[in-house]
Amino acid sequence: MEEEKYNIKEIIFQILETILGSLIIAIGISLFLLPNQLSSGGIAGIATITYYLFNIPMGTTMLLINVPLFVFLIFKIGKLFFLKSVVGTIFLSVFIDFFDKLQPLTEDRFLACIYGGIIIGIGTAIILKADASTGGSDLVGNVVKKYKPTIRVANIITMIDIVIVTLNMIFFREIEVGLYSAISIFIMGKIIDILFEGIYFTKLMLIVSDKSEEISKQIVGRVQRGVTGLFGKGMYSDKDKLVLMCAASRGDINHIKMIAKKIDPECFIIVTNSREVVGYGFKNI
Repeated sequence: MEEEKYNIKEIIFQILETILGSLIIAIGISLFLLPNQLSSGGIAGIATITYYLFNIPMGTTMLLINVPLFVFLIFKIGKLFFLKSVVGTIFLSVFIDFFDKLQPLTEDRFLACIYGGIIIGIGTAIILKADASTGGSDLVGNVVKKYKPTIRVANIITMIDIVIVTLNMIFFREIEVGLYSAISIFIMGKIIDILFEGIYFTKLMLIVSDKSEEISKQIVGRVQRGVTGLFGKGMYSDKDKLVLMCAASRGDINHIKMIAKKIDPECFIIVTNSREVVGYGFKNI
């Protein structure tokens, strides 16, 4: 499906947000986690091992691993998302290698895992709000989701993180590395939930628009989420309305909002927490 045209100022602002988020994540990794042999999971965990094993700059390793992912994904994700994600990945790699030359802010592993997790969570939330990525396990998760919609991306990322953290423990031969890394990853996830969309629940979106058909097609085609049309009536306008109902994950909300507002700036959107969603693309009984 052909990508929508976005306002240049909007694109520039989102790219700047992506760069800012990458800067903040790099501070958390280079000044807290990496000097203490801790991992934030995913590709960063692999890069931590190569950093200590071969003395290869962490940012460089992350960039080299991400390149094949982006080559594989170039025709599977939107052009704008691809552009912002490439920018995020490159800047994150550069920032990590830059801050790695500075003195770490703490050599206490407990403090490092706490503050590193908080800082990385803040940076990641900023990047998610810009509808971008810095590569890694979330991209792998999105690829799998394309072919297997019933699998939750969060579950894929969690499994990857568990494997990587386990490898970190084996390499450094310290169970504390894994324990502290797990704390950091947990805190990072909670910070993302709080800053991005509040305490995590599956989200339920209701969209009221005169262009509901066009919006629903874009959501199904670009976000890979199902949409249901509910017939309603505007009591003030005395007009029949088609209300779109869409269950979505936290990471999909901002994307869907952007789609709806771009097609119909006057649309009415309600986002609410849904305690549990059972069915195709979500939880199975």
